[in-house]
Amino acid sequence: MSQFDYLVVGAGFAGAVCAQQLAEEGKSVLVIDKRPHIGGNAYDCKDEHGVIIHPYGPHIFHTNSKKVFEYLSRFTDWRYYEHRVLAVVNGEHYPLPINRTTINRLYGLDLDETGVGAYLDKVREPRDPIRSSEDVVLNSVGPDLCEKFFRGYTRKQWGMDLSELSAGVAARIPTRTNDDDRYFGDSFQFMPAQGYTAMFTRMLAHPNITVRTATALDEIRGHVTWGHMVYSGPIDAFFEHRFGKLPYRSLSFEHQHLPDVQQLQSVGTVNYPNDHAYTRITEFKHLTGQMCEGTSTVREYPQAEGEPYYPIPRADNEALFKRYSELVEQEQSVTFVGRLAEYRYYNMDQVVGAALTTVKKLKNK
Repeated sequence: MSQFDYLVVGAGFAGAVCAQQLAEEGKSVLVIDKRPHIGGNAYDCKDEHGVIIHPYGPHIFHTNSKKVFEYLSRFTDWRYYEHRVLAVVNGEHYPLPINRTTINRLYGLDLDETGVGAYLDKVREPRDPIRSSEDVVLNSVGPDLCEKFFRGYTRKQWGMDLSELSAGVAARIPTRTNDDDRYFGDSFQFMPAQGYTAMFTRMLAHPNITVRTATALDEIRGHVTWGHMVYSGPIDAFFEHRFGKLPYRSLSFEHQHLPDVQQLQSVGTVNYPNDHAYTRITEFKHLTGQMCEGTSTVREYPQAEGEPYYPIPRADNEALFKRYSELVEQEQSVTFVGRLAEYRYYNMDQVVGAALTTVKKLKNK
C-alpha cells in the first residue's frame, strides 16, 4: 500500500501547479490522470508529419498577471506571440475583435477613431440591465454586426442563442475603435518556447512527485492512501451526478496536414460565424513558430456530448452547481480547483492563479 501526503487528480494546469507547489513544501504527491499524458487539454505533441500540434484545439497563453507569468517562467522559456483572428463574413475576411478596419471595410467607410466611436453609438441598441450575451452585443455593436459576427458563431459554439447565455460569455470579446487587430490585449502574450508538454514535464519533475497517467481515481482506491486530495475533474462526476449532470459543451477535432502548403492562413485562426458546421480553423505553425515542411491545421466542431470542455454559463446551471458546491463544504479531506471542478469558464492563467491561491490556503490549514 503506497502512502502519499496528497493525491492530485488531473495533470492539467490546476493539478500540476498544485502538485509542484505542495512538493516544494516537502509533501509527497501522487498525480494521476485518466488520459495517457500530462498537460490536460493544453497537451501538445508532434503529429506523424513532425508538425507540433495541440490535439485538443489551440491554447494561446495570455495574462495580465505578472505573478502568474513569473511563476510559469520557472518552467519554460517563452516565444513572443500575439494572436490574430479573422472572421469570414459573406466570403470576405475581417479582423476580430471588431475594430476600425472591420467597420470601414465592411461598410465601405473611411472613419477615424472618433468616427468609429460615433458610428457604434449610432447603431448600438442600449440595454439596461445587461442580463444576457445578446444584451452585451447589441449594447456594444448593434443588430447588424451582431448577426454577421456573433449570433451564428454562438449558436454553433454553445448550441443556443445569445439571448440564452449569461452576459459574461460575450463580454470576453472587446470592441475597438482603433486598428488594433490583436485578439487579446493582455500585457503578457507568449507561447512556451519548447511547448506546453515540456513545461508540464519540468513542473512535475520534482522528486516528491509521482505521476501515473492512464489512471482513473477508482483504479487506485484500495491500493494507495493519501492525507488530502486535490481534485480538478468535473465536480458533478465526483459526487456521482447526485443532482443530475451539469451541462458542458464539448468539441470534436478534425486535424489535417497539407504537405505541399507552407502557410494556409495569414493569421493563426480564422472564424466562420455563419458558414460550415465548424466554428474555426487554426494553423499551428503561427502559434509555435516552427519551421518545417508542410502545415497542419485543426477544425473545431462543437457538440453536446463528449469530453467536457466548457461549462455553459447560464443561471439555471449556476443554481445546479451551487447545490454541488454545498456538498464540497462537507468534504474536509478534498479540495476542488480548476475549470471543471469549479464550473467556471477560466482562461489558462486564471486556472494557474486559482491553483496558487488554493495551495496557499492548504498551507495555512
